[in-house]
Amino acid sequence: MRSINLNRFDLATLRLYVAAVRLGSLTAGAARQDLSLAAASKRIAELESHVGTALLERSKRGVVPTAAGRVLLPHAVEMVARLEQLALAMGDVRGGTAGHLRLWANTSAFGGFLPELLAAFARAHPNVVLDLEDAISEEAVHAVVRGAAELAVIGENTPAEGLQTAVCHVDELVLLLRPDHPLVRGAASGPVPLPDLLEHDLVAFARPTSLTRQLAAEADALQRPLRIRAQVRSFDAMGRMVAAGLGIAVLPREGALPYARTFGLLAVPVSGMRTERRLLWAMRDRDALSPAARALVGMSARSG
Repeated sequence: MRSINLNRFDLATLRLYVAAVRLGSLTAGAARQDLSLAAASKRIAELESHVGTALLERSKRGVVPTAAGRVLLPHAVEMVARLEQLALAMGDVRGGTAGHLRLWANTSAFGGFLPELLAAFARAHPNVVLDLEDAISEEAVHAVVRGAAELAVIGENTPAEGLQTAVCHVDELVLLLRPDHPLVRGAASGPVPLPDLLEHDLVAFARPTSLTRQLAAEADALQRPLRIRAQVRSFDAMGRMVAAGLGIAVLPREGALPYARTFGLLAVPVSGMRTERRLLWAMRDRDALSPAARALVGMSARSG
């Protein structure tokens, strides 16, 4: 059996391979890595020659990993992530930083519990630099997988790609609407039923967030469409659009209440759908977390 020379593996080619598989396209993978298609094809061919077997199955629709490629993929992901983390850690040392916590989180987290938690963490760990990114849950997962982030906060209905997860916060979904909206009359006697809610125009996130996917799934179960009138990118914009009369919005209570107070809106309960909104920590390996990340996860468990 021919042995494989480990010295011939290089980070750039492994990153290209992971990107091509994730995107289902060598062309897209090459663009992600700032390579020409010809250069990317040469790199993949050299990698396949090195391991002695085909790794990608090519067709007009794109690329998918072969059986051997599926074996390689998790190891390539692990190697790329570890090297990314090494580079970031050495950058911290060079910059004289005592600690660096890289966290990607979805809009529900930044619009709800996370700022207060991070403020408490910063008071307890004043020498740790916080590197934060507001992203949809899928992007946050990918950041942890590839090593760009150590922790992520994601919606419960987001595929975690083999990452370890733990509940970090639980909230309730409510309906945000103007006091003069027709649904307010029914809300006086109890929660607004989901079928009634779906009769009206909605303000929703423009991106495929975990919250938008949940609403779409609930509507699909009733064989009803979502009547999205306006798409926005933040809770603030959502509150402003609702206040302007463009529609109603479903969002976590903690995210809704500040805008209800600011814009004179109502936040009322909803029935006929799951309203418990659970957010999760996502991480590669809880036992391998840095001291800063471990402290943040522990702090959220104690505060919960």
